[in-house]
Amino acid sequence: MHDSTQGRSHPIGATLEHGGANFSLFSRTASAVDLLLFDGVNETHPSRVVTLDPQTNRTYHYWHGFVPGVEPGQLYGYRVHGPWDPSRGLYFDPSRVLLDPYGRAVAVPEGSGAMKSVVVDPGAYDWQDDQPLRHPCARTIIYEMHVRGFTAHPNSGVSAERRGTYAGLIEKIPYLQDLGITAVELLPVFAFDRQAAPSGHVNYWGYQPLGFFSPHPGYSCGEDPLEAVDEFRDMVKALHHAGIEVILDVVFNHTAEGGVNGPTFCFRGIDNPNYYLLKDGGSQYADYSGCGNTLNANHPVVRRMIVDSLRYWVKEMHVDGFRFDLASILARDSAGHVLPNPPVLWDIESDPLLAGTKLIAEAWDAAGLYQVGSFVGDSWREWNGRFRDDARDFFRAAPGSLGRFADRLIGSPQIYGHKEREAEQSINFVTCHDGFTLNDLVSYNGKHNEANGENNRDGTDDNRSWNCGVEGPSDDSAVEDLRNRQIRNFFAVTLLSLGVPMLLMGDEVRRTQHGNNNAYGLDDSSNWFDWALLQRHGDLHRFVKLLIARRLQRDLRSERERTSLNTLIRRASKAWHGTRLNHPDWGDQSHSISLTVKLLQDKAWLHLILNAYWQPLEFALPMITPDGSSPWHRWIDTSRPSPSDIVPWEEAAECPAGPYRAMEHSVVVLIAGAGVGPEQGG
Repeated sequence: MHDSTQGRSHPIGATLEHGGANFSLFSRTASAVDLLLFDGVNETHPSRVVTLDPQTNRTYHYWHGFVPGVEPGQLYGYRVHGPWDPSRGLYFDPSRVLLDPYGRAVAVPEGSGAMKSVVVDPGAYDWQDDQPLRHPCARTIIYEMHVRGFTAHPNSGVSAERRGTYAGLIEKIPYLQDLGITAVELLPVFAFDRQAAPSGHVNYWGYQPLGFFSPHPGYSCGEDPLEAVDEFRDMVKALHHAGIEVILDVVFNHTAEGGVNGPTFCFRGIDNPNYYLLKDGGSQYADYSGCGNTLNANHPVVRRMIVDSLRYWVKEMHVDGFRFDLASILARDSAGHVLPNPPVLWDIESDPLLAGTKLIAEAWDAAGLYQVGSFVGDSWREWNGRFRDDARDFFRAAPGSLGRFADRLIGSPQIYGHKEREAEQSINFVTCHDGFTLNDLVSYNGKHNEANGENNRDGTDDNRSWNCGVEGPSDDSAVEDLRNRQIRNFFAVTLLSLGVPMLLMGDEVRRTQHGNNNAYGLDDSSNWFDWALLQRHGDLHRFVKLLIARRLQRDLRSERERTSLNTLIRRASKAWHGTRLNHPDWGDQSHSISLTVKLLQDKAWLHLILNAYWQPLEFALPMITPDGSSPWHRWIDTSRPSPSDIVPWEEAAECPAGPYRAMEHSVVVLIAGAGVGPEQGG
């Protein structure tokens, strides 16, 4: 046994200082704490045990000590003593090696030994003047992607040792640039428990965090846990150099420790009653996450940890924003009740270091709390789940869907208008990691999750999908043409609607999960980006690329002007139509609509025709000028074969006079005015 010098309670975690490192750990309910130092990741016994004296090494509920000679890369953990009384929520077990909640890196042993935290020097990296990009949301295209799945496939062109890693992603940045992506939203990259899945499966998605400060070591090329930290930074720096922001999908609602029968890695063994929401006198975990436990996010110490984590990833890792998984859980108090002004959410929003950082909420939880349109705060943006549902309903011709979807097209003012926020409060998407891919949305009427090993019971039944006549893959050219048309329809409305568009990795080349809408546990080719699809569906890729390019060229308003949704809609010159001008049919059985909009500052007009009906319809066209001297040009018609489905804006061909015949299940976009058509010279 060795005694440490006194050390300090702040900063929390392991902090390198001159001559060694200061260690600080919070535990209100522990009776004693030992700091364990290890010489190797596979070592089961510490090379040194530092006993923290409750009299000299404890301030308030912080256990701390300074250890001379500690350098970057030092492996460590904690042994925490106290009562074992699960009926009161106390799980102290001094035989366990526990991770540091503030650990900056995690070392994973080869066998069944305990994971260790790693001492990191955050300043030991050359950022070369890199800074977060802070793109305005009005010019943001989000691409939700999985770090491993993006390059894991053997046909990715990435060398074997780099496939599925931060370094592998760097090699594919030119693809993202060419497509026009301005921000990647990475599925969880906090260190997670890969084994948190049913037998025979792995935790592929990563929604089982071990902690909130360490990059996942499994995405590193090297075996040294410090390499994961630097390789993550290399990836961020390379993406920034390419003009692409990095948004992290963060999980602050639960941890990998699960329910009462789950594993103990960290929080449960350190201070279970303070880190988690407990019920029944402490004997059970409140579960609002669907994952066995719920983090006690509004406890002062947990609040501080969450904010400290975000600050760390912005300051030391240079990320540009965060998407908060099941963010509505953060609005609950220690009893699970919904708070009108949740302290942790206001802590995040009002933190000066986080000002300007993109904050995106998945504004619901697994217990039925749904806050889309009512999430607290002035800066939070929201995954608009209603955009997804209403777009899907409209294009499968569900009764009563037209009016709701028309509202989504113009920024969802029925949902967001009351807040006087900008249109970009809404993150518009049709697909995400959770659910069908876009290919599968138009290829399956029901989920096919047999590969998950749960007899197809898992995953949602509310898919709002349509298989276009055949369940699964089809060799019928008519079915395939219809599916391609529907996919183009979804891309068109996502990228033309007011709000921030988000695309799912691989949708632009019809990536399939074979009807699996809950593929969290499959780390194989069924979940990876198949790069052969880029050639097979190059026409769709071209369609998306041209759509994005034009959206980024549009300058609807000054980049720094914060225009509220209501103001934007009020100022815009727009008119709704049906097949007859100024006569939209808002009835429950109506499946078509058209909209004429003047693009602000562009001196151009856009006429959008949406025909989700199962027959062609003739749509009358408005005249832009009284004498008809400014004719309409066809920019997009999703019913036409490539390359006529979309053309560069300046190459749009003039439409004949008279009504426009929009084919069944199609989207048409006509344009007129300045810069339109070949004769205008771009």
